[in-house]
Amino acid sequence: MATTTATITLSSADLLGDNLSLSSTTTLYDAGTTIGLTQYEMGRVLIPSSDTNVILIDATTAGAADSSKVYIANKNTDVTQFVVISINSVELGRLYSGDWMFIPWSQSATTHDIEIYCPLALATTCDVEYMVFNQGKTFVAA
Repeated sequence: MATTTATITLSSADLLGDNLSLSSTTTLYDAGTTIGLTQYEMGRVLIPSSDTNVILIDATTAGAADSSKVYIANKNTDVTQFVVISINSVELGRLYSGDWMFIPWSQSATTHDIEIYCPLALATTCDVEYMVFNQGKTFVAA
């Protein structure tokens, strides 16, 4: 059993009238258990500039559908370079240089692929790092 924790800390001295300091930590478990997630897929890819989505994470090959978390980071250094993230052709948003996201993900059908594109107007490739944490597949003996 793997133990994987995710932590996010938000702080600012000048966003509000007072200091802001929030922190949250979670352990990544198989659905409905206290058993740690047992599989992962990771990679770092260069997405060519285009106005067409490409599949970054294929739902049919990523593993079991019960409990999944996804981390994606834009590793570009030029602050004007961004990638567009979508699931089932619904745009989730843009990740600009240095931005990252961590989300729960349902991969129960091929329509839940995580897609990405690097806009053609950027005339470059976009450097993206990703990782999927999920439950191990259960195999039944014949």
